[in-house]
Amino acid sequence: MVTSAAKGRTAHSEPDYIARAEALTEGFAARATEHDRTGSFPFENFRELSEAGLLSLTVPAAFAGAGAGARYAARVLGIIGKACSSTALVLSMHYINHLVMARSPTWPVRLSRKLAHETVEGLALINALRVEPELGSPTRGGLPATIARCTETGWRLSGHKVYSTGAPILKWYLVWARTDEAEPRVGQFLVPAGLPGTRIVETWDHHGLRASGSHDVIFDDVVIPLDAEVDVRKPADWRAPDPTQSTVHTIFVAAIYDGIARAARDWLVTFLKTRAPASLGAPLATLPRAQEMLGGIEARLAVNARLIDSFASDFDDGLQLGAIESNIVKLTVTNNAVAAVEDALSLTSNHGLSRKNPLERHYRDVLCGRVHTPQDDTTKITAGRAALGV
Repeated sequence: MVTSAAKGRTAHSEPDYIARAEALTEGFAARATEHDRTGSFPFENFRELSEAGLLSLTVPAAFAGAGAGARYAARVLGIIGKACSSTALVLSMHYINHLVMARSPTWPVRLSRKLAHETVEGLALINALRVEPELGSPTRGGLPATIARCTETGWRLSGHKVYSTGAPILKWYLVWARTDEAEPRVGQFLVPAGLPGTRIVETWDHHGLRASGSHDVIFDDVVIPLDAEVDVRKPADWRAPDPTQSTVHTIFVAAIYDGIARAARDWLVTFLKTRAPASLGAPLATLPRAQEMLGGIEARLAVNARLIDSFASDFDDGLQLGAIESNIVKLTVTNNAVAAVEDALSLTSNHGLSRKNPLERHYRDVLCGRVHTPQDDTTKITAGRAALGV
């Protein structure tokens, strides 16, 4: 049963959700420095997101969610990413999975309705756990080492997942595994967090996105129901990427890194206006070189805004979007974001690299875009092969 409070949340327009996100940013930004320093997880941010109705943004309206598409979700993620990129990353994975549930014919309606209901009612985040120590990213091929054994009473799951973003707060894991059948099938199994045999190993100690809780999750003969099988197929049937998953993933990832660059730009503007070296006798903002470099940053961010908004709008309008094109959007936006923060650092010298200023954190965070799937080399090789017809 959906509560009256939950029903009330769906009555608001999408721009209202933008305002809700903006209202949270001051607190998120204020806490981001400490979470980055300690590597602690921002649980309070997700409580506030839930109270604001933002966790159910991409849950269909038929299930009492906001029913937002990629365009508004990307805008929210850019706003949150500007304040706390780690929070935005966890949120983006949750949004992606609910959009895929809503659009994929392979998702059992019973499960998607259950997860939607829990998200509308409270703190119930989901993420797909796919990457493994030996396999690396599944996008580069290979069978997972995580095994699902079918028994009369249920599936028994064993394996080791790494880079499990949001692990401390997830209620549901969508685990990529293979069966132990004579001809193995590969796919997704829905696993509730906290089952016997499941443990989180706090391995995440990275240069950037330090508060994302992207720890290892280990499954040791974890028992799940037979109907926890979401989408399991022959390996060859997975060669073509899911168009919804691949498109919204690239849009949302791009929006987060663009948000980081915008936070860096805002700090730079304040620095240039207030920093007045004695040798100059005026703020750095009066220097033509500073004006030119800031203009270059503005140009990169303007391109990013157009790419993200138009591509997300095309997706919402039901246009057929190719994986190559969506990957190129991610590559372009991410590299523009990295270049923008690098330019900001070059203007601020030691000030930009000081731990007392947020710019060095923005730089560490934005660099993660270069290794975030899809990676640049894969995107370029795929595009090159397509152009050559090989």
